[in-house]
Amino acid sequence: MTIREFKMPDVGEGLTEAEILKWYVQPGDTVTDGQVVCEVETAKAAVELPIPFDGVVHALLFEEGTTVDVGQVIISVQTGEAEAPAPAAAVEAAPAAAEPAPAARQPVLVGYGVSESSTKRRPRKAAPAPAVAAQNGTAAPVAAPAAPAAPAPLPAVPAQPSGERPLAKPPVRKLAKDLGIDLASVVPTGDGGVVTREDVHAAAAAAITPQTSAPAAAPAAAPAAVAAPVAVAAVDAAARETRIPVKGVRKVTAQAMVGSAFTAPHVTEFITFDVTRTMKLVQELKADPDLAGLRINPLLLIAKAVLVAIRRNPDVNASWDEAAQEIVLKHYVNLGIAAATPRGLIVPNIKDAHAKTLGELSESLSALVATARDGKTSPADMQNGTITITNVGVFGVDTGTPILNPGESAILAVGAIKLQPWVHKGKVKPRHVTTLALSFDHRLIDGELGSRFLADIASVLEHPRRLITWS
Repeated sequence: MTIREFKMPDVGEGLTEAEILKWYVQPGDTVTDGQVVCEVETAKAAVELPIPFDGVVHALLFEEGTTVDVGQVIISVQTGEAEAPAPAAAVEAAPAAAEPAPAARQPVLVGYGVSESSTKRRPRKAAPAPAVAAQNGTAAPVAAPAAPAAPAPLPAVPAQPSGERPLAKPPVRKLAKDLGIDLASVVPTGDGGVVTREDVHAAAAAAITPQTSAPAAAPAAAPAAVAAPVAVAAVDAAARETRIPVKGVRKVTAQAMVGSAFTAPHVTEFITFDVTRTMKLVQELKADPDLAGLRINPLLLIAKAVLVAIRRNPDVNASWDEAAQEIVLKHYVNLGIAAATPRGLIVPNIKDAHAKTLGELSESLSALVATARDGKTSPADMQNGTITITNVGVFGVDTGTPILNPGESAILAVGAIKLQPWVHKGKVKPRHVTTLALSFDHRLIDGELGSRFLADIASVLEHPRRLITWS
């Protein structure tokens, strides 16, 4: 028998870390090759990870909610393979490692022990020495624990070694987050340097209570007497603000939008027009038996109109290669659809949307939306997009100035479709009206091309028979 280790893989192009969202197995469980053992969230999406071999789970090396670098071991499995003889040095060291040493042992989610692999572990966290503690790189004397005098104030020492992730259970992490407490600043008192709930409450109390020297003969019960009101005050103070760590999808979206806004010269144009005929066509298609079971809505016809307009204006479907100083014309359309999810905005795209029929496009849109809502969009689904649609109209918004998805040439914002008074055949009538906003990269698309492209989209939606005559 031997122990095999499974490392955090790179589940996307160039990703360096992922957060463990959920474990599906526990130590002692039997796993088989290809079985999903956990779900992780990268900077792009939530992904399920399968184990690549058979065996029995030996240990889970990280808790849920922990961010792990690509290449770090996350789970060890005991397999039925023949065990290689251990080096003599390792055999001699094993008994020492088995000795109880809470201050030096690194806790894991569940299960721990000596692994017979050569993989280097993270440095073990040691409890502060009883006589001295590091303070900004120098030795600071600390009162000896055996002294009968009143307890001295806690020394101002770093709670955790620099660069190390504080050890704490998920409920404790949530408590710290709710109270606005940085776990790295908390002095841990749990075994092995683990931060406890009491530690977090103590840090919260210290943050809002002026620090004074302890009286010479402070009663032993004094800390307990002030614990309750301090905890309430901490919660009340934290209720004024909530700090949300920027990570995962939200972090990469923010970085991408800043990069896009300050790299590609944006131009935005608008057009407002009558889509009454398109709305009627939507109702007719819903009743068409050939499309039974498919989701038919205005977004489907807008997507089709964009594809028709790209066919008439192929130069808009391009990208800018800065390194080669070239414009890359794309002879395919990977149509992006911006989707708001609990993890933030993502833009998966429909591969080769230009080659799909209306029914196939409907199926692809439905699958894309369902996958995004479930948080199961894969990194591959969000790569190599060419042009994007963002439907802000679902929020009742008339229009906006969207920012380009990095690497793409244009993005179309679709506003709310509303009944408005409109001049139709010389008379003012209630008509369905909407506004489109097209942002494009002015390095790739000049004003004339951008205007023709936007006008063609509107023309198709105003007179939807052009879905046939212009195709």
